Amino acid sequence: MIHPPQIPALVIADDQGNISDFPDLDMAGMSAGNFTRPVLEDLIPLPEGSELFALPMRLPIGCDKETGEPLLLEEYPYEEGAAVQAVAAFMAPAHTAIFNTAYQSLPDAPTLPLFAYTAVGWYDNQFWVPAFRSDKDIRQDSAQYSQDTVARKTKAQLKLHTDNRLIQHLGKCCLTYGCPAARNYFLGRWEAPLPTSPECNARCVGCISLQESGCCPSTQDRINFVPSPKEISQMAVPHLNTAERSIVSFGQGCEGEPLLQAGVIEQAIRLMRKATNAGTINLNTNASLPDKVQRLADAGLDSIRISLNSLQEEKYNFYYRPKGYHFNDVKQSARVMKDAGRFVSLNYFILPGFTDSEPEFEALCKFIHEYSPDFIQLRNLNMDPEWYLSTINHNSTVSTIGILKWYAALKNEFPSLRYGYFNPALDSSSAPRTMLPF
Repeated sequence: MIHPPQIPALVIADDQGNISDFPDLDMAGMSAGNFTRPVLEDLIPLPEGSELFALPMRLPIGCDKETGEPLLLEEYPYEEGAAVQAVAAFMAPAHTAIFNTAYQSLPDAPTLPLFAYTAVGWYDNQFWVPAFRSDKDIRQDSAQYSQDTVARKTKAQLKLHTDNRLIQHLGKCCLTYGCPAARNYFLGRWEAPLPTSPECNARCVGCISLQESGCCPSTQDRINFVPSPKEISQMAVPHLNTAERSIVSFGQGCEGEPLLQAGVIEQAIRLMRKATNAGTINLNTNASLPDKVQRLADAGLDSIRISLNSLQEEKYNFYYRPKGYHFNDVKQSARVMKDAGRFVSLNYFILPGFTDSEPEFEALCKFIHEYSPDFIQLRNLNMDPEWYLSTINHNSTVSTIGILKWYAALKNEFPSLRYGYFNPALDSSSAPRTMLPF
């Protein structure tokens, strides 16, 4: 792993969003409102395909080069009296943040859009971030996509399947939003998405497909119809049969909760498994309806990915705001799948300063001991950090161990547990299924 020989400089932006470095201060990181200077081992080059954001009405915080003390930069240093903005990196998939970017919000600062905000610095003509690669899978690496090829193959499939609403919907996801999963479907490889549900039984504060009026905008449109089992299987079966390490996944960012369409999904799974035994059928879900999960497991569902911001029930409820289900239902769904001999992943939202807090670590360990998930996906929380911490009523004085130490402690406590970022492809020749080597 490449690390810089010295701490990179603070990165800032002017009021027009023009980005520059400020060598007088080292970069700083933020962990639930607490500021620190990263160590060299925390830092990697900014992954290809990442983006940089200027954060409106947020003053950057850097560190004194000698003492490491956090210092606030109140004006743009290259133009007297000009406003200055903090800068953050939105990292490419398969990378997990160690620190958020450090800033102080001004009064009436707008809520940040639904992205993750990693600290970023500048040294030796490149940007650096405190992060680590959490999955070696290249399925969403930017180098894997030629936009001309994506557009050509997508348009060809859309023309071939004018009567399939699901494929048409995914064409928009691919060509309008650049959805990596949709792009991979049209390229005929890896994991393909199967959105099915316009409805949801949670009101997630950070939902990326539906936000309350007056809040930050959603990042994509939610599907507005329920595809038929035939439409789903027509799309899924060829992908399962021909794609390398093939996966099809219900439950996408452009929909609500797929378990609310369990009847349709059950029929679709049965059609798929009648046609082929190839590949992995996966469900991304809030796991709110364990009886529905049981039906899908009986139909042939191979794996489930349970989305979680916290294993503390109170913190979970603050974020998910469930309608008609309880946290115990989520845990029961994990048990249902394990009892059926199926694969269970946790889609675990990572926010430095909360995820690595001692109460959260203890709650996670307790869950793992009781329910034995197979895999944890280390996903950066896509939400304004201050908004999130306020939402879950986080106590900023609680002890933390640091993301890297948290990760090491988790691996030490559970040596057989696997970690990554994406849904793994499973070996269809064994039961229960195991992960295919990359």
